[in-house]
Parts: sequence; C-alpha cells; structure tokens
Amino acid sequence: MSLRDRLAQDTPLLAPGAYDALSALLIEQAGFEAIYLSGASIAYTQLGRPDIGLVSFDHVADVVGRVSERVNLPLIVDGDTGFGNAVNVQRTVRIFERMGASAIQLEDQTFPKKCGHLSDKGLVSTQEMSGKIRAALDARASDQTLIIARTDAIGVEGFEAALDRAHAYVEAGADVLFVEAPRTIGEMSAIAHAFAGRVPLLANMVEGGKTPLLDVTELGNIGFKLVISPGALVRALVPTAEAFLASLKANGATRPFAERMIDMGGVNDRIGLAEMVETGAAYAAG
Repeated sequence: MSLRDRLAQDTPLLAPGAYDALSALLIEQAGFEAIYLSGASIAYTQLGRPDIGLVSFDHVADVVGRVSERVNLPLIVDGDTGFGNAVNVQRTVRIFERMGASAIQLEDQTFPKKCGHLSDKGLVSTQEMSGKIRAALDARASDQTLIIARTDAIGVEGFEAALDRAHAYVEAGADVLFVEAPRTIGEMSAIAHAFAGRVPLLANMVEGGKTPLLDVTELGNIGFKLVISPGALVRALVPTAEAFLASLKANGATRPFAERMIDMGGVNDRIGLAEMVETGAAYAAG
C-alpha cells in the first residue's frame, strides 16, 4: 500500500522518529507502518547539537540512503526549508526521492531554521513558500511521493495567520498539511475543522513542546491522519545511556547493568548477521 493510500484510510498512521539505520530498523521490527526521519534527531545524535539549522542537505541525503537501503517501510523525510530557494527545493526533492523518500516535508521558516517548538523563528512570505511547494510538486518523479507543507506561523504571526498560510499551501497543491505547534486542543480542533476532508493533516507530538500530548486515537478523533513522534526515541534513550554510564563509572564494569542490556548475540540477531553470513556462503559456494 502506498503512503497516499494509507493516509486515505480511517485510522491515523503513527510514524516514530528515526535518525539512522539502526533506529529505523528497530521501528520496523516493532511493527510500525512508517518511519519519520527527523532532522532534529539527526542533529541530536550525529552532531550532539540542537535543532537550529546545523544539519546540511548532504548529511540528510546520506542518512536517507542508509535508512532506505536497510528498511522497507515508507520513509517520511524532514526536508527543513528545502535548503534554499525554489531551485534548491527541486534538487532536494529529486535527490531525496531517488534515495528512497516516500514523503518530503518542507517548512516556511527562514534559514537557519529552528525546531518548531522553539521561539524566535523567522518566516518567508506566503508567496515564496507557495512557490516552493509548486516547485517540489514539479520536481518529483512520482505523484506517490508526497509533499508535506508545514507552517510555523502560529508562534510568529498568530493562529489566524497560520490558518491563512495553510489555506494558501493547500491551494498550491500540498499533499499533506502540517500546522506546527498548536497550543491547545481547541486550536488543534480548529485546524481539523478548517482542513479535514480536504487534505490529510499531520500532528507532531513533542515531549515538553507547545502542543498537548495526545494518543493516536485521540488525534484521529480530532481529524489528524498522520502522527509523528520525531525526537521521542532519543528522549527515551538519553536517560538509559546516562544510567548505564553512571553505573559503569561507579562499578568499573558493565556487569551490574547487564540485566538491562542485550549481549553481542542479541545485537547480531536484530541486525541480521545470520542471514548475511548465509547469503555470503551461498555465493561463495557457487
């Protein structure tokens, strides 16, 4: 089933955030239907830095290729601002699509962008962003590659201005609409009232962010079709890593933490060592 067809179903789609091939593989093995490749999580894990526009186009493209080679789920890719103007957007879409993206998200912030739940963001004009959306649509090789339009206007221009921008982006042809960082369930419901039935709506769940945290069923009942948890896996892993390192420093060995770990065999089982050895042996045997 294509991502477009899946979003047309009644039940919303939940896509956890990944940042590399291993995290994507774990999401697939856990039984999810799609993966969200998070620019924020790439910044957190591969740069050790916040989501403030430090991740480059080439960096994201490399991660897209590594992930799509390893997993078979639809890959929704955070394309930030498209890494420039409409011409840059077209290059971003072409390359991300060739590398395996099933959907590409573009936002209306100025560069350098910031996490949508941070303050002091800047926006390009509605006209410029609408042009970027049209450029993205023209650049894609397949209409099964979805273009997700995101507006960050709530925190900059206000809620009504964000709805006005969202209307313009739908008119420009966006396949999915993402109004970032609504502050109340009332605002979330107003977004759904304005757009549900016209275009699939995306909800972004950020622990500690500006939007109320709801479960996928609650969000589906409001009218959202796609739910992402971009940085949740990182936020789950950090305290575990800190607890392990504290134990190792205190005890001088991993043994006291062993019950909370998997061993080398457990890792190899998850990443497919036996299958690769068998494949290699079959080719070596002729």
